[in-house]
Amino acid sequence: MIKINLLLARKEKKKVLLGKEFIVLILSIVLLLVLLGAIQWWFGKQKGNTQAQIVKTKNEITYYRSITTEVLKKKEEQKMLQNRLDIITSLRKEKVSKVLDELSINKPEKLQLESLKKTGSKLGIEGIALDDETIVNFMTNLRKSKLFKNVDLIVSEQTEQSKIKLKKFILSCEIIST
Repeated sequence: MIKINLLLARKEKKKVLLGKEFIVLILSIVLLLVLLGAIQWWFGKQKGNTQAQIVKTKNEITYYRSITTEVLKKKEEQKMLQNRLDIITSLRKEKVSKVLDELSINKPEKLQLESLKKTGSKLGIEGIALDDETIVNFMTNLRKSKLFKNVDLIVSEQTEQSKIKLKKFILSCEIIST
């Protein structure tokens, strides 16, 4: 009878299978390391792209903030110019230039106007004259004008400027709307 030792063949088969399993294990680990390296590289690239995008966005924010401040300045300028236009339009509607023109025409040489205050159709006139007669002439001229009515003297008092005695006065009148 022949004895065949099958155990040795099984041991050799196990060794061969163990070698193959060891190669598969090493290849799996290498493949896993390559895969992890690729993932790490991809995430690093994404991180770099994201950081570049953040820097770009921050630059855009500062740019747009500067533009926003310029726009706000221009809006303020526009508002100021619109206010000026509104004032000019209201002056044209009220015909203030006619009132000022009429006052300058009727003002005697020895009289100086200091301020004008308009409230509705009432006009307050403050000024300084050399004497009472000059004030009376001015009031008479205003009464003759087609633009003023109810010209009244409110205050007339003597003041001194540069050692010269002058008459300070306040007049009240109404503007006739045309």
